[in-house]
Amino acid sequence: MFRALYDWMLRMAHHRHAMRSMAAVSFAESSFFPIPPDVMLIPMVLARREKAYWIATVCTLASVAGGIFGYAIGYFLFDTVGQWLIGLYHLEDKVVALRALYDEWGAAVTLTAGVTPLPFKLITIANGFFSYNFAFFVILALVGRGIRFFLVAALLKRFGAPVQAFIEKRLDLFAWIFLALLAAGFAVVAIV
Repeated sequence: MFRALYDWMLRMAHHRHAMRSMAAVSFAESSFFPIPPDVMLIPMVLARREKAYWIATVCTLASVAGGIFGYAIGYFLFDTVGQWLIGLYHLEDKVVALRALYDEWGAAVTLTAGVTPLPFKLITIANGFFSYNFAFFVILALVGRGIRFFLVAALLKRFGAPVQAFIEKRLDLFAWIFLALLAAGFAVVAIV
């Protein structure tokens, strides 16, 4: 089921607009888009392991730029766009609980969301809505997203051929695990 998409992604990793497309997805995912950039990052690094760290750099910087946009949504547009996004994910009743969490653990929440499959867009918007220190937010986003994307790039660069063979042999399993992790990230946010 996922083979055609995977093969297409590997082919597209060599396209002249691949880096821009990945940057756009990474930017959008940090502020409003539901699909994480890993769906482009992983095939691009597998296809071009010699550029693994450059790909991770672009992905990280675009993600942080998207996070800044998400922060702006929360800070300037919460009453319109921010409310719509929170309504889209059915988290209206969680805002009060999230505020209490931010008062005590804002840095840890931001850093954790940057590294894990938690929906980073919701955290970036919450940072803006709660007027979290902007400079500290940017630093935490750089560190968290950098850890996530550079770890993936480093592992694929180092173990690329065996990892690629392993993934390709079990592609459907990995795709379903990825979808489950994505759903679990949204579920965790909904539970908090």
